[in-house]
Amino acid sequence: MSGPPVDEARLRRLLGGADLAWLLERIRRRLERGQPLTGAVSLAAPTPAEGAAAERLLGRTPGAGRALTVRLDTVDAVVVRSGISPGGLAAAVTALTGPVVPLDEVRRSEDQAWEEAYAPLTLLAAEHPEYAAWAGRVRGDGLVRRLARTPAAACALVEQTARVLRALPAEPSRSVAVFAADVLGSAHALDDGTQVATLALSGARTLTGHPDGAGAAWRRAAWASVGLLRDDVSSTVLTLNLRGTPAQDWMADAGEPCVLTLRQLAHRPPRSAPPVVHVCENPAVLSAAADTHGPRARPLVCIQGQPSAAALTLLARLHGLGAALRYHGDFDWGGLRIATTLSAHVPWQPWRYTAGDYRAAVAAAGPGPRPLDGKPAPSPWDPDLAAALAEHALRVEEEAVLDALLADLHREAEPKLRHPGTTL
Repeated sequence: MSGPPVDEARLRRLLGGADLAWLLERIRRRLERGQPLTGAVSLAAPTPAEGAAAERLLGRTPGAGRALTVRLDTVDAVVVRSGISPGGLAAAVTALTGPVVPLDEVRRSEDQAWEEAYAPLTLLAAEHPEYAAWAGRVRGDGLVRRLARTPAAACALVEQTARVLRALPAEPSRSVAVFAADVLGSAHALDDGTQVATLALSGARTLTGHPDGAGAAWRRAAWASVGLLRDDVSSTVLTLNLRGTPAQDWMADAGEPCVLTLRQLAHRPPRSAPPVVHVCENPAVLSAAADTHGPRARPLVCIQGQPSAAALTLLARLHGLGAALRYHGDFDWGGLRIATTLSAHVPWQPWRYTAGDYRAAVAAAGPGPRPLDGKPAPSPWDPDLAAALAEHALRVEEEAVLDALLADLHREAEPKLRHPGTTL
């Protein structure tokens, strides 16, 4: 049932001017918070026009002092006695500024809207328990809210993300663009920087345990870990005497280095692996092994600095086929960081890459090693190695210990290949 009518024309002349807008805003704020329209409200630094408007409203000077103070009880009495708003000040402000929705009700409505926006994640977690922890985490850490800002935008974002995650991992591997076109209707839906790519990639990593990281190379590797290939021909890895595909077999027979692309590894991965694969950081080691031993060199993979998506894909495949990985890198802080990054993706054992090996290399090198610089890094596989680097403060590159590495890479006879399901 509505209250007594408001005389809107008179009300606008009394309270609707721009010089009393501050007063209406204060009253409306109290109504939204459920607070009574009693007591005083103040304006710290009023203009002369605002002071004059308050004086006309009250019929007297509001009070002494620099601040402008108006008692709400007095304004309520003015609008009631004048007949402008028999229902009082609350009815008058509502007539001028529109219906007031209490903040508690706004919050409840917004909470409900966000709950509905998250519904696709709840359903996804129920259907695919492997996503349950991730779904709870993104709700708790506010990632969806930061990306979407509003419940309406979040609803579309979460629904698209759930569609992507249901279709993963992609088997066989596919282009990200083709996958996005099939699943989301746009080849660019999962381009770097899109909201759905950011959210979906965070969920996709839960399938493979791909570690945290940043940058284009890291994103390529993360997508590749669930079978989605981005820029699948420019990401490469250098190998020597690996077998398992006709092309690799042909190069191994010749003892020549072979460059494998991420696309090749995704579409035609090696079908077999040797018992042990050595891994180095620098191409000079692999080139020297090919020159010195040719087809008699032990299988070797060169990651060429920070491992590419192709390198990580190959090493994961070889590990999955049963190969034990043996890694060597430069004895410097950068080399330790590269080795630590690699260990986050595949397990490996050090190949002449311990504190003892470093001290022996420093002693054998004489005055040759260069001073060590840069920010220190840990060596989790051998904590004493980082301590030894800090102690000697000298860097030893792989090329300086090349003779020892080449000796390890020589083999007398062709080892048997390990196939899935076989044992040594």
